[in-house]
Amino acid sequence: MSTPAPQPLVTLDDYRTAARGLVEPSAWDYIDGGSGDETTLHESEAAYRRHRLRPRVLVDVSRCDTRITLLGSTVQLPVGIAPMAFHGLVTPEAELACVRAAGEAGALMVVSTFSGTPLEDLARAAGGPLWMQLYVFRHRPTTETLVRRAEAAGYRALVVTVDTPRMARRPRDLRNGFRLPPGVAPANFGSEISAGLHAGTAGASALGTHAERHHDAAFTWDDLAWLRSLTRLPIVLKGVLTAEDADRAAALGVEAIVVSNHGGRQLDGAVTALEALPEVVAATAGRCEVLVDGGIRRGTDVLVALALGARAVLVGRPVLWGMAVDGADGAREVLSVLGAELENAMALCGRPDLASVDADLLRAPQRTTPATPTAPATPHHF
Repeated sequence: MSTPAPQPLVTLDDYRTAARGLVEPSAWDYIDGGSGDETTLHESEAAYRRHRLRPRVLVDVSRCDTRITLLGSTVQLPVGIAPMAFHGLVTPEAELACVRAAGEAGALMVVSTFSGTPLEDLARAAGGPLWMQLYVFRHRPTTETLVRRAEAAGYRALVVTVDTPRMARRPRDLRNGFRLPPGVAPANFGSEISAGLHAGTAGASALGTHAERHHDAAFTWDDLAWLRSLTRLPIVLKGVLTAEDADRAAALGVEAIVVSNHGGRQLDGAVTALEALPEVVAATAGRCEVLVDGGIRRGTDVLVALALGARAVLVGRPVLWGMAVDGADGAREVLSVLGAELENAMALCGRPDLASVDADLLRAPQRTTPATPTAPATPHHF
């Protein structure tokens, strides 16, 4: 009896299902999990389901254009790769697979501070624009060196993560005593920063302990001037969720904002990025570019985010799923699926280019309310 042919992977959820059995369980929990009860993690996806599209008809959609510029760089998709640490957890090619996929798809990639491949090697392999994600360390010379290296290597922006003065409690990692396996380590630092990441302790996360030791919890708005003094690169703030912070960032000349709740991995119970997006867009009033990440699983999700004012979206976990399945080719296919779904949705909505995607595309979000409990029916006796 012949073995049935494997089903093709046609959605991002297909890639998640295929990837789960290919990744070591504690590494899967690190990638897949969130903080607290994981309420914000799950709501970040559900927020997209509450929106409904208003398609227009009899529009020439024989060709749909998904190109966009981000801080002056033209990309083929309004979909970029979010910064994620330690790609070596899912593929031996690590970040080199991801940067190759981004180049082939014509997408932006944001490289993590905690890349397992030196930032210069990634820049040499890149076929498209790279931005450098930055954590600010207590040891400021470490941060200064990273900034200067990124600028010298040709990165086009600095993405400062501002929602992680300390790492949230992530129950899956605590239960697993999560630590980095042999062969996976941050490549941009010496042992003075990377020490302890491979040491596991029951009930603790090595990454959480590391963040408590090294992240600068005293970094404030006043320090942005210091960061600006180090570089001519545009500064992007990642992790903004309120109009107040967005307005202050724009007033200080920040070039872009990523509306983000860290993929549900930081403050559980926080507003979802999609829910926060309209107030951030309104507060910035065109003074800087606005991107959003978290919970995007379909091309229609991308369309919803763009209609609410995002210039582009960033995706994280799905790219790791693709790499777990088939390295660089898998990551490229994940981006291809999102691009194809987006282009299809644009055509069916009568929006032939991204300039025509606006708030008129959406109905007000549908709020779900719990069903009112009813008394059990009286049993019938026959």
